[in-house]
Formats: sequence, structure tokens, C-alpha cells
Amino acid sequence: MEHPSAACPPPCLASPPDAATRQPSALLTPQQEARAFWRMRRRTLRTLLAQTFSRGRFRLAIILLFSLLLWTALYLLFFMAFAFLGQAIPSPELHDQTIQLVFGMFFMTLMVMLVLSTAILLYSSLFLARDVPLLLTLPARAERVFVGKFQDAVVMSSWAFVLLGSPMLLAYGVVVRAPWQYFAELLPFLIAFVCIPAGVGAVACLVVVHRLPRRRIHVLAMACAVVLAGGAWLLFSAIQGNEGNLLTPTWFEQMFNRLKIAENRLLPSWWLSAGLLQAARAEPRQAADSVMLLVVMISNALAWHLVAVWTAARTFRPAYSGLHGRHGGGRKARVAWIDRATAALTRILSPQVRVLMLKDLRLFRRDPVQWSQFLIFFGLLALYFINIRRFTYDVHYAGWVNVVSFLNVSVVGLLLSTFTTRFIFPMISLEGRRFWVLGLLPVRRETILWSKFAFAVGASILPCSLLILLSDLMLSIDPSILASHQVTCVILCFGLSGIAVGLGARMPSLREQSPSRIAAGFGGTLNLVLSTLYILAVVVLTAVPSHFYLGGYSPGTPLLLGGAWLAEWIRIWFIAGSAISVLLGLVATVVPLVIGFRAFRKTEF
Repeated sequence: MEHPSAACPPPCLASPPDAATRQPSALLTPQQEARAFWRMRRRTLRTLLAQTFSRGRFRLAIILLFSLLLWTALYLLFFMAFAFLGQAIPSPELHDQTIQLVFGMFFMTLMVMLVLSTAILLYSSLFLARDVPLLLTLPARAERVFVGKFQDAVVMSSWAFVLLGSPMLLAYGVVVRAPWQYFAELLPFLIAFVCIPAGVGAVACLVVVHRLPRRRIHVLAMACAVVLAGGAWLLFSAIQGNEGNLLTPTWFEQMFNRLKIAENRLLPSWWLSAGLLQAARAEPRQAADSVMLLVVMISNALAWHLVAVWTAARTFRPAYSGLHGRHGGGRKARVAWIDRATAALTRILSPQVRVLMLKDLRLFRRDPVQWSQFLIFFGLLALYFINIRRFTYDVHYAGWVNVVSFLNVSVVGLLLSTFTTRFIFPMISLEGRRFWVLGLLPVRRETILWSKFAFAVGASILPCSLLILLSDLMLSIDPSILASHQVTCVILCFGLSGIAVGLGARMPSLREQSPSRIAAGFGGTLNLVLSTLYILAVVVLTAVPSHFYLGGYSPGTPLLLGGAWLAEWIRIWFIAGSAISVLLGLVATVVPLVIGFRAFRKTEF
């Protein structure tokens, strides 16, 4: 009997024509890939918005409310500042030079921050995210995966720039009564400016991970150190020279000469500042120049985007494989010097708390995303404080210097609240997945929380105290106010650490593994709101009476025309405000920790 297959013609035994003849050319075209990825992102965004409006309306309302309040406060502050400069500098030419210098330095600083922040975010999203291995297994080009992550990184790194820059630019346009062209070109200028440093940061991230996969952390640390050293050298050169009175012709001449680097016409920051200043004038020639600079910025932004995509097409897959496919070397286990120093400085703590705190310190050091952000923000703030010159101001500037000093304390406090919300609050939630390891230790659950609190206080009190001390020394304020600032710093560190640890234990998110998403949740938002209110309360309790207290010892000030009895009341107010702030710090430290202890004992992991 003939086999059934013998009666069948050869085409019957062949594979289906489409499967047999399928070639790599049958992959999706770049346009089809783009549409597919955009469809996925639209669905993801639609789901996120639906979850936000259904579950997190209160959180969204709080975020929008505080963002609106912050934007309004910044707008009013910049409006008054530009109005003050318009009255203090009667010369139009000198006024324009001053505004261009301010814009140039502001945008140049933000440009450096955008390069670093984009590189850090891309490293986290391209090489550490959990969805990247799945995306790389799809029949899609590597550059398409990069483009999606790059766009997310641009949005995440630039929203703060838009929030801080837009009120300043709008206030300037309103004060100088700029024409409609200025406001029409404002948004395209900002978008084009953001894309240029983002492209530079993306290229740097890809090249470093591809060429130096084993030394990427060292390269990142060296890059941060070089940037901070360059900024320190620039600002150190800016504060050298003869000191003069504020806003005098000599002072302006010295500042213009020392900050000429911001006038370099090859910098995108100069294109942005010069283009906006040209657009703010009503003359047709200057309006045409602003359009030309806008076209230059857009073309450079598109060029850097193409360079970044071209680099990703050739380096992303090899860099990812080289980073995750290498074998760890047989490195000898040893105790780092920072661990030994921390253990020596914390001998007053129990051994269990000290060991757990060292564990958190090591996890913090091994995550370049966390310590690089910490270094950049605190380093740039230190450079800003170094740039505060010791002006030989007279009595009329003493009150303003005191206001600036307390504003610096507020800035440090707000930065610390961001640090505790972003890094301290999610620590308890992140322990949920591996709590079975901690549960085997012969320690009580309260000891784990005490270790988190000790780590938060130790990591915040030293840099914050040094920053505030640096600011006060550069401003040459009264020693009593300097001591008050240090006490305020200690109160803020303890209170903010207690709020973050207590709320983190009371409102954990045990199913979430991303620290940024935990911090962006309802508990993180509530932590940020309470921290902000706590900072405002502490600073107001000490700032207002100390401002009057300083004015009480300034001869010629009309504040104390009421006599010596008013000075005595101000002194009492100053002492009482300091005492109340200490009491408020104790409450903010103890109450959240007690609530967190009670909830942590009952939590099932």
C-alpha cells in the first residue's frame, strides 16, 4: 500500500508560503513601529489617568493646588524683583545687560542640571527598568525602545524647569510690556532649549555604559565632581575682587567682567536669553533676530535628537548585554572607610540599630541614581551659597540680608523634605518584599524603624547644617541669628525624618517596587504636604521675630520709634518663637514615630 504522503504533491508537504518565505524585511517599518509604540503609550496614559481620577482625586487636587500656589508665589516674587530692577537701574542699556546676565546664568545652570538629570534618569529607565528586557525581545528596533524612554526622561527632567522658569519669563514680559510675539515664542523656546541638553545627556549615558560598563559609577562620580569643581571655580572667580556696595556702577562692572562666560554665543542658554530679550522689544529688526535664534535652537534640538537616536541604534543593545551579561569579579569583601567612620560616630546607638543603619547606607551608596541626585542638588545649592558675596552693605540692606538668610534656610528645608519624601519614606515599603530576612533577625520591629530614623537624621543633619553655616558666613549675619539658624536646621532634620519614617510605616505600599512611584502615591504626597507645612511653621516662628530683633539693633531704623519697651517685647517674641519651634519639632518627631510603631507592629508582610 502506498504511503499517503506519496500521493500528495510536493507543495502539500511544504511549509505555508508566508512562513517559509518570511524574511527580516517583513518586520514593521519605522512608521508602523512608531504607531504601535504610541498606541501602547496612549493606552498606558489612559489607564494611569483613569486610576488617578478614580483612586487619587485628593492627591491630584493637593498636587495641583500646591503647584498653583508655588507658581503664583514665584510669579509675584519675580514680578517685584523685575520691577525693583527697573526702578533701581534707570539706564536702559545697563538694565538690559543686567537682565541678560541674570537670564544667561539661570539658563546655563539649568542646562547643566538637565544634562546630568537626563543622563541619570535614562540610565535608570534604559538599563535598570524591569520592562526593558521584555521590550528588547520584541521584533522592534532598539532605537524605538530608546526613543520612548528618552521622551519620558525629557518630561521627568524638565517639568521642574518649566515650573520654575515660566513664572520668571512671564513676569518679565508683563513688567516690560512685551509684545505678543514674546509670549507666542516663549513655549517653543523652552521646549527647544530642554531638548538640547537632554540629547547631550542621552548620548553621554549611552557612550559611558557602552564603553565603560564596569566603571560607569566611577565615571558618573567623576563627571559630577568635574561639574561641581568647574562650577566652584567659576563662582570662586566671581566672588573675588574688591567688594563694593550693592547695585553701584562699580559692582555692576565687576559682576559683568566676572560672569562673561554666560555671554558665550555657542551656548544654548545664550540663544534662549538673547532670543527672548530680542522678542520683548517691539522693533521689527529685533523681532526678526528672535525668530532666527528660535530657528537655530529648534534645528540644534532636532540635530541632537538624531544624534542620540543614531547612537542608541549602535550602542544600546551591546551596552545592555555588556552591562547585564558580565560576571562579577571575585572581589574580596572588606569594610569601606565610610562604614568604619559611621560606626565610630554612632557608638551611642545600640549594635542592632547601628548594623541596620549601615545596611541602609550601603544600599544607598550602591544605587547611583540616588546618591547622584543627592550630590547634584546639595552640590549646586552649596555653589549658590558660595556665590553670595559679603557685600559691604549699609544699614538699609541689613533687613534684606536677614530675609535672604531665612529664605536660604527655607530652601534647605524644602530640599530636605524632597529628600525625605523621595528616599526615606519608601524605605519601609521596599523592605516588604524581603522582610522575611529581617524577620529572622533577633531584633524587635521597633528597632528597624529606629534604624531608618537614625539613618535619615544622620544623612541630613550634616550637609544641611554645613550649607546653612556656609550661607550665614557668606552673608556675615549676626552670631545670634547664626545660632538660631543652626537650631532651626536641627529641628527640621529631626522633624522631617520623624514624619517620613512614621508615615512610611503607617502607610506602606508593599506591592510597589519603584521608589519614585511610592513617593508619588497618596502617602508620599501627604508626607510632602505635611513636611512643607512643618517647614513653614518652624521658619515663621523663628524668622519673623528675628527679623524684628535684628532691626532693633540697627541704628536709624524707624521700626523701634516706640521706645525700649518695644525692643524688649521683640526680644521676648524671639525667645518664645524659638522655644515654640523646639516644642513643635519634638511633636513632629515623636507623634509620627509613635503612630508608625503601632502600625508597624500589626503589619502583615
